[in-house]
Amino acid sequence: MSKKPGYSPEVRERAVRMVLTGEHEHTSRWAAVQSVAAKIGCTPQTLLSWVNKVEVDTGVRPGVTTDQAARLKELERENRELKRANEILRKASAFFAQAELDRKPKY
Repeated sequence: MSKKPGYSPEVRERAVRMVLTGEHEHTSRWAAVQSVAAKIGCTPQTLLSWVNKVEVDTGVRPGVTTDQAARLKELERENRELKRANEILRKASAFFAQAELDRKPKY
């Protein structure tokens, strides 16, 4: 199942701008989204999600901004790596401690 290529950032920005500026010409936001989505060839749901994300990023709508989400994702990745490293170090420490106990003393 092949996925359609994504839309360029310029197309996204233009489509969102068209929805936000042309919203007053339609009966509702959804009508504006459907109109613009038909013009650029994407689904209305996709375009609506772009509009909502822009509103979150600009502070118009509450939610997690794109920058915050990227930072959170990076911190979670770093946390996983550190937990793995700590687990490796803990096992290595236990291994060498056991090896030290098993070693015969030199007289």
